[in-house]
Amino acid sequence: MNDASKDSQPVRDPYPAYAAMRSECPVQAVASGSSGRHSYLVTGYAEARQALSDARLSKDTAAFFAGKDSKRQLHPAVAHTMLASDPPQHTRLRKLVTGAFTSGAVTGLRPFITGLTDELLDRWPADGPVDLVADLAVPLPVMVICEMLGVPEGDRSQVQHWSAELFAAGEPARGDAASYAVAEYMTGLIASKRSRPGDSLLDRLIAAHDGQDRLSEEELVSLAVLLLVAGHETTTNFLGNAALALLQHPTELERLRSNPEAIPQALDELLRFDAPVSTSTFRFTTEAITLGGTDIPAGVPVLVALGAANRDPRRFPAPDRLDLDRDATGHLSFGHGIHRCVGAPLAKAEAHTALRAVLNRFPNIRLAVPAERLEWRPTRLIRGLDSLPVLL
Repeated sequence: MNDASKDSQPVRDPYPAYAAMRSECPVQAVASGSSGRHSYLVTGYAEARQALSDARLSKDTAAFFAGKDSKRQLHPAVAHTMLASDPPQHTRLRKLVTGAFTSGAVTGLRPFITGLTDELLDRWPADGPVDLVADLAVPLPVMVICEMLGVPEGDRSQVQHWSAELFAAGEPARGDAASYAVAEYMTGLIASKRSRPGDSLLDRLIAAHDGQDRLSEEELVSLAVLLLVAGHETTTNFLGNAALALLQHPTELERLRSNPEAIPQALDELLRFDAPVSTSTFRFTTEAITLGGTDIPAGVPVLVALGAANRDPRRFPAPDRLDLDRDATGHLSFGHGIHRCVGAPLAKAEAHTALRAVLNRFPNIRLAVPAERLEWRPTRLIRGLDSLPVLL
């Protein structure tokens, strides 16, 4: 499992390996690289929900790595985001950003999302081929989150490049360098907005306070970087994975094309079927616990395989079948508990708009290459396609 980046098959289709591990034991010790140390991988649904909401599993990476010799040199604003914190720190930070991603706030963004989607699709040639990832799944969420944060249009392609570099598998130096580049950029943007205030989300974060408690400069930069990166990486992979699933299931695709009102419900099943985040972000045990019948000592990492949990037959019968009639609410693709993705409503709105527009405009859309020739991003955290060539 830890050599997935060296073997294309587990990256292309990790689900058989997940199923084998889950049937053996839903919580197992796995080797962590060549260090001889072990982490624990959770592949069962019930066990994953428990792990994601168990206060004994900390996300405070600064506490875990204190005094340890880490090989990574990430910028502190990237290494220590809201995602890498526990209550009460996490509670305070999340409260200050949640309002920007409510259903009401997202509804206000829909005209911009729709107009941007139409603008991107207008550039597609009549017949193709088109790379649905590069020509839609990447630029749409990047431009939306950049618009929300007030990132100037001329900077957006560079910002997207830095974000992609952060997830460069097997090349930590590239990710480390990108972390400094994007953090320094956001530091400069915050300074610029202080001198010329506007009405973007970043401007509101600069002014945000909870009583007398304002965000510190370090917290501002960290939140800005997190929103920028998390605000489009997940949605990019969600769009690509969902489009591929539909193209491989033409009957289901045709059902949505002929009944676009069913798309909102279908989104949960598409998220369950191929989660855009394969493994949740870092957690570690603060004390010895028992999870899924497995005893886990204190002070060790616990990795929750969201994609594996979503295909646990104990929760979702016939989990390897895409069934758009299935009630897939309760899937874990956005996490669970206090760390559930705050941007989930925005991701769904973007996916809904994009899929509806593509299916309406291009009723004959199909894969341009066999599915087995598609390249997947070689990373265990993010599950997404490098490209998705289609004919129109």
